[in-house]
This record gives sequence, structure tokens and C-alpha cells, in this order.
Amino acid sequence: METFGDQVLAFYRGLKITEKLPKGIEVMNPYQDRIAFEICKAFYGKYYHDNLRRFLILGINPGRYGAGITGVPFTDPIKLESVIGIKNPLPKKPELSADFIHSTIAEFGGYEEFFSRFFINSVSPLGFVRGGKNLNYYDDARLQNAAGPFIRRSIESLLRLNIDRNVVFCLGEGQNARYLRTINDQYHFFDRVIALAHPRFIMQYKRKQLAQYRREYVEKLRSVL
Repeated sequence: METFGDQVLAFYRGLKITEKLPKGIEVMNPYQDRIAFEICKAFYGKYYHDNLRRFLILGINPGRYGAGITGVPFTDPIKLESVIGIKNPLPKKPELSADFIHSTIAEFGGYEEFFSRFFINSVSPLGFVRGGKNLNYYDDARLQNAAGPFIRRSIESLLRLNIDRNVVFCLGEGQNARYLRTINDQYHFFDRVIALAHPRFIMQYKRKQLAQYRREYVEKLRSVL
């Protein structure tokens, strides 16, 4: 019988954007990279080797220093090796969002507790770059329109996992939440969308309130259990 982790890996193997994107925008697909996929097999084999039902948490899209190279959302090569114990040859550069997410997971109760209840992914599970810099799917209206069918297909595929559809958590209270709520109103993926401040926003602009934001995350996440 396939585990939750097996199904996640199958989802990753099938990720592909077939739509034509605006000129100058490139797709990051770490799941076509042997090293990244081996990392994913180790990670999801460790924490998702079961058939438990989980709540979905959706970020924006992978970045160059996190899931864009590791394949594991909000997890940079440093966290993989020093905290999770998955050795890797990737450049050891930190990602701000990963710092916040992993400290929040620790406050929630640790990796086993957290990952047994939640699955993190993104509205667009593949990332974008333009001119060597990260690009959010909503930063360019042409990209958002072009990626729309891929985003819809990806969410529909995620819902074939053992996902609780009563609520989805959205990382980002602005454009990401607005977009997710708009397509959710149209396609009825989830009963509710609960938005949380995005980790990068917190780390860049609200560092003095880190403890407060971590508590808010933990309280909202635990409210659905």
C-alpha cells in the first residue's frame, strides 16, 4: 500500500508546466534533478511513511535557496543537514523563510509532531526566476495568467493525497491569499482559507515580533486539530 510519502513523490515526478511562459521567465524544477529527488525520498520517507490525514499549508512558490534546490518546501540545505540529518552536497546558503518555519515547527512540538499533521507545499509547486532572481507567480500578470492552469492542476493533484479539505493554510496575507481565495471560490477546493503572515515578510520586517508570530502560527494551526 502506498504511503503518503510515496504519493508525494509521485506528485513531484509529474510536475511540469506545459503552458508557454512570458519571455525571460524560467522555471525551477528541482524534481528533475537527481540529487534533489534523492533528498525528497529521504525526507518524505522519514516523516511521511504512513497514511495519516493531513492539513495542507500553501506558500507562494519555491525560492532559489530553499525548495528550488532541495525540493523540500521551506527547507534549505543547511537545515536538511544540520537539523534533519540529511547530508547533501548543495551550497550551504540559508533561507530566511526556512529559518522562521523551522523555529515554528520546533515550537509546535518538533518535526514528528508537526509533519504527522501537516503537509507544506505551495500555490505554485514550481518556482520561477527572471534575470537570476526569484519571481513570485503573481509578480507578473502575464506569468500569473499563464501559470493559472498549472496551479489549478497541481492543487487538484494534491487533493488526491489524504488531505483534509475543511481548511487550507495560506502563507501570505496579501496577494497569495487573494489569489488562493479567488480560485477556491471558483473551484471549491477547501471549505476555508486561513491566511498567515508570510515567513519572509516576518523575517524582513517584523523580526522584533518573531515570538509573537510563532505563537500565532502555532495557535492557528492547533485550532483545527
